[in-house]
Amino acid sequence: MGNNRVIAFYLPQYHPIPENDAWWGPGFTEWTNVAAARPLFRGHVQPRIPADLGFYDLRLPETREAQAALAREAGIEGFCYYHYWFGNRRQLLERPFNEVVASGKPDFPFCLCWANHTWASSTWTNAKSRKKGSQILMEQLYPGREDNEAHLRMLLPAFRDPRYIKVNGKLLFAIFDPFNFKGASEFMAQWRELAGEYGLAGFHFVAVVRTANPTSYAKSKLSGKSGAEPGPDPEAVARERVDRILSQGYDAVATDNHQFAQIQSKGLWQNALHDLMAQYLGIRRPFRFRQEEINRHMLLDLERRENVYPTLVPNWDRTPRTKEDSIYVDSTPEVFEKLARRAFDLVKDKAAEHRLVFLKSWNEWGEGNYMEPDRQYGRGYIEALRRAIDASEEADS
Repeated sequence: MGNNRVIAFYLPQYHPIPENDAWWGPGFTEWTNVAAARPLFRGHVQPRIPADLGFYDLRLPETREAQAALAREAGIEGFCYYHYWFGNRRQLLERPFNEVVASGKPDFPFCLCWANHTWASSTWTNAKSRKKGSQILMEQLYPGREDNEAHLRMLLPAFRDPRYIKVNGKLLFAIFDPFNFKGASEFMAQWRELAGEYGLAGFHFVAVVRTANPTSYAKSKLSGKSGAEPGPDPEAVARERVDRILSQGYDAVATDNHQFAQIQSKGLWQNALHDLMAQYLGIRRPFRFRQEEINRHMLLDLERRENVYPTLVPNWDRTPRTKEDSIYVDSTPEVFEKLARRAFDLVKDKAAEHRLVFLKSWNEWGEGNYMEPDRQYGRGYIEALRRAIDASEEADS
């Protein structure tokens, strides 16, 4: 472990499952939309074609080994696998991670992020289709204490694995959607109690906090509700959102600032209006931002706090999934390297165990935020992260 602890979110979606076959057609994976994407304006880079690893299948151990090798090359400490537990013992996309645990390979650190959100058809469709109605495909449920224990028991092989990432000796477990997890405090208290019973060292719970939400703000304002966020000072609202979640018993938060950066770049109402027009009127219009302008606002001073971890976003483009949404243009490895250097500067004065920087993501090709080699830049983003890490650690020595 170096001076900087970079943890990359990892999407385990790249293999067919019966549910996706039924919803979207036989063989559907993230690659289905990635390969079908087309440019929407002059200079729009689509489709994005993978290079070294190709259109891989995560059922293959060779693919998982190659991914780990590239992540080591980048200086990443480990992967944070998205984990889908919908309640009542229902899981999806669990096979790749289960095979990593069972096989002991790759020999590369890992932790989990419980992606505790409902799956809806709107994730994979455009505004015109969503206007006809979004179908719930898999609902996130929180049945209570019995299910909480079943959840922990199912993950015991992973928690007992020596590769599992820890903070101050405790298992790092992230929660993707803390705002809609009403029983979070009780859940964490129960798991902390069960940790002792099952011989675990305990948990370091990290909430992933979106520091701004322009759509919910606009909806509440239009409905006449008072006290709606984000208010006159977006950074003050970001701090309030972080503190609100920490008060529930989380040990730390990992910030997700991309919507905050979009608000700062183009203004709250322009962002909210774009989202509402797409959602309610079916007006499809890609929303463009320059990556360097986004990066000016992507990191916040509050991330200097010991229990607030910054998140790096190398790029963003969800149009393979929706044909609309936000697009960051002029993204390059060099622009990303500058952002990474700033993030490492934010955490340099923290205790060694807390010098965590999350990376969103290792392989979210359908959202355009990935580090894996592509035809445009090859290993450019991997090399840029390595340079930023090396420069930070040289400065510390």
